[in-house]
Amino acid sequence: MTGFYVWIKNLFGTKSHNKDQYLSEDKILRIESLIGTKINNVGYFVQALTHRSFLEDSGAYNLSNERLEFLGDSVLNLVVGEFLFKKFPDEDEGFLTKARANLVNKNVLAETAQKINLADLLLIGKNIYASFEVGAKTILCDAFEALIGAIYLDSGNAVTRELIYNLLIEPQLEEGSHLADDNYKSQLLEYTQANKLDMPQYVVVKEEGPHHDRTFTIGVYIGNKELGTGVGKNKKAAEQNAAKEAFEKLHQVRNV
Repeated sequence: MTGFYVWIKNLFGTKSHNKDQYLSEDKILRIESLIGTKINNVGYFVQALTHRSFLEDSGAYNLSNERLEFLGDSVLNLVVGEFLFKKFPDEDEGFLTKARANLVNKNVLAETAQKINLADLLLIGKNIYASFEVGAKTILCDAFEALIGAIYLDSGNAVTRELIYNLLIEPQLEEGSHLADDNYKSQLLEYTQANKLDMPQYVVVKEEGPHHDRTFTIGVYIGNKELGTGVGKNKKAAEQNAAKEAFEKLHQVRNV
């Protein structure tokens, strides 16, 4: 094993708040200010803030934030789901499922991570910095979930719930984000079914760019008529954009 692997493995087991070049005392204080309590095991937070690219040279991928991301995702879904269940006692499963999805989607989590300047705390490999802006949303979303996992393990249920409510639930409820429906593919499908139209069909118009940075253009057809085109960095995003254009066109025609 490399010296770095041994060092970070030992660090993740420590209970102390040692100053080091990876998670300074200043950063520890910032995290403690955020969660409103002292950190018991600094190792949880080092791991939560460690992107796997930072560990490339050592091959110690099991020490990245991916496991804590899994835990944090589960905690977020539980806390938000329980809150909505109690907040909206008269709503059905469909409403609750959609509302939870709106509150914990990638965009919301990435925006929340930006608000707390989480990027300043991340440990990321040098080779990622050049393309960080392109993949920042995913990296920030994953890191926020991992941070929630670390807080849950370190401070327990009550502290974690309060933080999720203050950072995520309350701001999104005020904005009405839980009521938003940006799944345009679903909306377009429901519209066509309700109006007895042909089901939407999605066709790849073109693919551009190198393999690691592709751009897709997709058209959506209802019957033989193309009603919308969308562009995105993956097919799902392009399909959503195409469905949005088609859905808006149909509503414009209907309201004329």
